[in-house]
Amino acid sequence: MFEQIIGNQKIQEQLKQSIRNHKTSHSYLFVGTEGIGKKQIAKEFSKTLLCLEEEPSYCNKCKSCIEFDTQNNPDFQIISPDGNAIKIEQIREIQKKVFEKPIISNKKIYIIDDSDKMTKEAQNCLLKTLEEPPEYVIIILIGTNENAFLSTIKSRCTIIHFQDIPEKELKKFLKEKGITIQNDEILKAFGGSIGKAILLQNKQEKYMQVYDMLVNIKEKDIIEMLKNTQTIFQKDEIENILQYMNSILLELAKQEYQYADCIEIVENTKKRLQSNANYDMSIDNMLLQIKAKIK
Repeated sequence: MFEQIIGNQKIQEQLKQSIRNHKTSHSYLFVGTEGIGKKQIAKEFSKTLLCLEEEPSYCNKCKSCIEFDTQNNPDFQIISPDGNAIKIEQIREIQKKVFEKPIISNKKIYIIDDSDKMTKEAQNCLLKTLEEPPEYVIIILIGTNENAFLSTIKSRCTIIHFQDIPEKELKKFLKEKGITIQNDEILKAFGGSIGKAILLQNKQEKYMQVYDMLVNIKEKDIIEMLKNTQTIFQKDEIENILQYMNSILLELAKQEYQYADCIEIVENTKKRLQSNANYDMSIDNMLLQIKAKIK
């Protein structure tokens, strides 16, 4: 169990120990950065709990394991967002099935992926199941934003906080996968996430442009900077880019305090974009403010 998963060894051992001691929870909340292995660990944990052999790990031979690997295990289900949210209808569907006893194993497991995207109505609906779950049911919520969950949901879950993958381990993984890193600074763009590293492996040049812009902003011409916004600050990647900017600014702030003020500028830009403010104007305004701050 967990042999192919990098990082969060303490959590891996914690979950293994809970299986050995037969002290698993009825509900878990796995929280942490996107792409650091939360879902993979949840699936490995689930497969082990559903295995028909009395072992501290899964056997890969029993009916449960075989059907798990072919995504046909009737005692296991992953629920993902329908569009941009997990809706109350999806939770009601779980509630219909939750009281049906397991078919193969002695447990039933539901993973709700991106569960921080549940609507408030969906969370309140789920609460009824979390309050009085059948003894054979385990529900695992996976999310990145703990603040998105109702306090009543969190109070009924065993909350496990996942840590970002250390840069040394991330670099080793990328090397083993044959992914070349242009510069160690690009590791900050990956944010300790293997998922992001794989997603951004072919976009390193763009992120190095962001790095160059911030590190050398005192010498940069603001007109040239604004001309390049459409190339660098593409809308579908803006969340990652702004996060990367703040990681660079944080490092620069350790040497010159005025860079710390720029972090707030970037954060305010995030809020404006989330409020559906004009995209181009928001980006241009952010660059103008950063340039004015750093002299």
